[in-house]
Amino acid sequence: MKILVVDDCQTTRKLLSLYLKSKGYTVATAENGLDAIEKLGTDTINLVLTDLNMPYMDGLELIRTLKADPNLSAIPIIMVTTEADPEEKAKAMDAGAAAYMVKPVTADKVSENILLILKQMFGKGGATSV
Repeated sequence: MKILVVDDCQTTRKLLSLYLKSKGYTVATAENGLDAIEKLGTDTINLVLTDLNMPYMDGLELIRTLKADPNLSAIPIIMVTTEADPEEKAKAMDAGAAAYMVKPVTADKVSENILLILKQMFGKGGATSV
């Protein structure tokens, strides 16, 4: 399973990548939403972890863009952000995020959310191949 980590902070990208690799996932990274869309166009990605606040294209706009594209709309997206505001969470979930996590996050918490999403996908006969 390949996961795309989208965050403008290099340290966060590296930390999340290390977490995910330690759990056996393959990881790609992107610096912002535009970079992520480029990577999604050239690589097979099964799940996206994205930050909310990024330059050029923020996490909400990224979610909306992916959900509007029939080729990418089935990819689950987890918002991983410092924003603990319930309104921001509601916006992300309404846009199509499958989960919302507030930083700092642990490897176990990230993995737990991914496993929950996978269970939901396969329970519905999800189309995303793993």
